[in-house]
Amino acid sequence: MDTIYALASARGKAGVAVVRISGPLAFWTVEKLSGSVPKQRYASLRSLKNAHGEIIDEALVICFEQGASFTGEQSAELQLHGSVAIVKSVLEELSNFEGLRLAEAGEFTRRALENERLDLAQVEGLADLIESETEAQRKQAMRILSGALGDKAAGWRTSLIRAAALIEATIDFADEEVPVDVSPEVLELLANVMLELEAEVSGVRISERIREGFEVAIVGPPNVGKSTLLNTLAGREAAITSEVAGTTRDVIEVRMELSGLPVTLLDTAGLRETTDVVETFGIARAKERANMADLRVILLLSKDDMPEIPPRDGDIVLIGKDDDGSESSLSVSGHTGQGIEKLVGLICERLSLLAAGASTATHERHRIAMTTALTTLESGRDQVLMGSERAELAAEDMRTAIRALDALVGRVDVENLLDEIFSSFCIGK
Repeated sequence: MDTIYALASARGKAGVAVVRISGPLAFWTVEKLSGSVPKQRYASLRSLKNAHGEIIDEALVICFEQGASFTGEQSAELQLHGSVAIVKSVLEELSNFEGLRLAEAGEFTRRALENERLDLAQVEGLADLIESETEAQRKQAMRILSGALGDKAAGWRTSLIRAAALIEATIDFADEEVPVDVSPEVLELLANVMLELEAEVSGVRISERIREGFEVAIVGPPNVGKSTLLNTLAGREAAITSEVAGTTRDVIEVRMELSGLPVTLLDTAGLRETTDVVETFGIARAKERANMADLRVILLLSKDDMPEIPPRDGDIVLIGKDDDGSESSLSVSGHTGQGIEKLVGLICERLSLLAAGASTATHERHRIAMTTALTTLESGRDQVLMGSERAELAAEDMRTAIRALDALVGRVDVENLLDEIFSSFCIGK
C-alpha cells in the first residue's frame, strides 16, 4: 500500500500548518526528515531538513503506531509554522521520497473506513461536521461521528441474528420434536426492532432539515410588509421593497441562524388575483414553496382579513405593517421593529419543537436502508404468524433485513457510494 501525504489544514498563511502522512513508510519518512522517530503519541520538537541538509523548519512531530491512528495505519503529523513557503518546501521534499504520493480527496478518511476505524455512517457524520455552520448541525454531526447510528444498527443486527437463528433451528430439526415454541421470542425480537426502526425513519426528514436548513416562508397579500420584514430579520437589504403591488416576482432566500438552528427565510410573491403572466407564475411558485416550507409566517393587512392560504398547525399568523403595535398583540412591523423580537421567539420555539423529533439517522440513504429492513421484517413477522411451514421464508426475510442494516453502516453493497461520498472531502482529510 502507498504511503500518502497532504496538507491537512487550510491553505494560506496561518499560525500553524499541519501535514499528515499515513502508510507503511510514515516513520521512515519522519526519520529521513528529522533524523529520528520520536516516541509515539508524544509531541516532539524536531528540525526538518531537506536532502541537502538545510533546515526547512522547526516543527512539532507526532507519530502514531499502526492501530492507534485516525487511519488505522502507521501515521505522522508535522505541525509546521504556517508559512506558505515552508509548507511548499515540505510538500516538495515529500514528493521526492520514493513510495510516497500526494493523497486524493478524502483518502485519509477512506483508509479509516477500510481499516474499520470508522463505519460508513461515521464517515458521513465527519463530512457533515466539516460542513456544519450552526450549533445544531455540529451536535447532530458529532452524534453520528461518535458512532450512535452504528451502535443502534449493531443492536438491531444482534436481535435479528438471534431471531433468524431461532427460526432456522426449527427448520434444521423439522423432523424432530422441538421442545419449545420459538415464535413468541421471535415475534418479540422483531417487534422491538421494528418499533425502533419506525421511530428512526419518521425522524430522518427533520434530521435532514437540521443538516440542510429549515425553511420559513413569509406569505401574504401584496404590500403587507413581507420584503421589509425579511430585510429586518436578515439585517440587510436582501429584498427590494416598494409600494407598488407585485414587486416581488420570485422567491428570495436568505440563510441565517436562529437559536443554533440553520434557517432559510423565504420572501414570496404577494398572493392576489392578477392578469399579469409573470406575476401569476410568481404567485404559483410562492404557493408551492409555502406548501413545502417547514413553517409559514402568514401576514395579514388587518385582523378581519382571511389568509390567502389555509393555515396549518404551527403556522404563525400576524398582522403586518403595524408600526405602532396598535392593531393587535399578534402584529409585526419590519419598518419600526415592532414585534420582531416576539416573532423571532415564536419561530425559534416552533422550529425547536420540530428539531426535537430528529432521529439519529440523517441521510436519505439511511432512510432507504431502514425502510427496506422494516418492510422485510413486516413480511417476516407475517410468515412467522402463519406457522412453522413458512419458517424458511421468515428466515430469508430476516437475512434480507440484516443485509439492509449492514449496508447502513457500510458492511456490504456500498462500493458505488464511496466515490460520491469522499468527493465532498478536501485533500488532507
